[in-house]
Amino acid sequence: MGFIWFWLVAVMLVAYVVLDGFDIGVGILHLFLARTESDRQITLRSIGPVWDGNEVWLLAGGGTLYFAFPLLYASAFSGFYLALMIVLWLLIGRGAAIELRMKINISVWKAFFDGVFFISSALLAVFYGAALANVIRGVPLNPDGYFFLPLWTDWRVGPYPGILDWYTVIGGVVALVALAEHGALYLALKTTKDLQERSRATARMLWVALFALTVISLPASVIARSDTLDNYRKYPLTFAVPLIVFLSLLGMIHFCRKGEDRKAFGCSCAYLSMMLVGAAVALYPRLLPATTGLQYDITIDRALSGPHTLHVGLIWWTFGILLALIYFVVVYRMFRGKVSLESGGYEH
Repeated sequence: MGFIWFWLVAVMLVAYVVLDGFDIGVGILHLFLARTESDRQITLRSIGPVWDGNEVWLLAGGGTLYFAFPLLYASAFSGFYLALMIVLWLLIGRGAAIELRMKINISVWKAFFDGVFFISSALLAVFYGAALANVIRGVPLNPDGYFFLPLWTDWRVGPYPGILDWYTVIGGVVALVALAEHGALYLALKTTKDLQERSRATARMLWVALFALTVISLPASVIARSDTLDNYRKYPLTFAVPLIVFLSLLGMIHFCRKGEDRKAFGCSCAYLSMMLVGAAVALYPRLLPATTGLQYDITIDRALSGPHTLHVGLIWWTFGILLALIYFVVVYRMFRGKVSLESGGYEH
């Protein structure tokens, strides 16, 4: 059951990053790609019907973590308390910007919420990337399973690091560029004319940075934690994961240059998914590694709930996920096609 729940949580986090990732990416690019009021309305309409639904996967992942691995939930939410509060406020700010921007037709009002949308989206990407890097690197766990992290210390990876160091900063920058790329490819898929061409050009430009950062991040993970490749060596088939990462990167730029936006966006989804799957493979069976000693690692066996909880939870989880999948299929089908101001919505 531990193996099953580990990967169920991983799948929900992948779904969140892929789906809400393009929302965040649109927010990062909103000020730069949208040069007119019409462009800004189109970018917001491209995510308007789905952005709040996409965040359901974050709540579902957190809820699943709570009943499947309560020790991990308690430890992570206490140790990352400051970072989680910042993320909460950024999520509130982004939602408020999307919902309130068009409520008052005053340029200062709209400009303010355009800025809030950009800042909250960009910082969310950075914090998510830094959070994943913190998990891969490990945290200074105590024997009781708890820890405290200052925002930064000496910027080095060691037994008692801060939330920010050279490795977690790399993780934050990778996430920022990857989600911006994801958002650019999504806008290329959903828009037309000049905005679509600017989105494609931006995606091609960001791709160069993303490729370089991906090449840097993989060996950086090995330097930050020397046992990162242990599972890959133990199960050689898992080396297919980094191979798919690089193939998806090549697919992004290939299809973007050919103007095949749907395939390019699909490659971006594959890239984000495989990057997260690669991290999960490196961690398994650990949920939160300790920098203070292997004996303090929070592993699946150590954090797992009781058998009755897991069996009953699996039944309700399956029922809930089926409802969520039906909802997402219906919503995405309803709002498929290009965004159009002239038709008042979407061109199917």
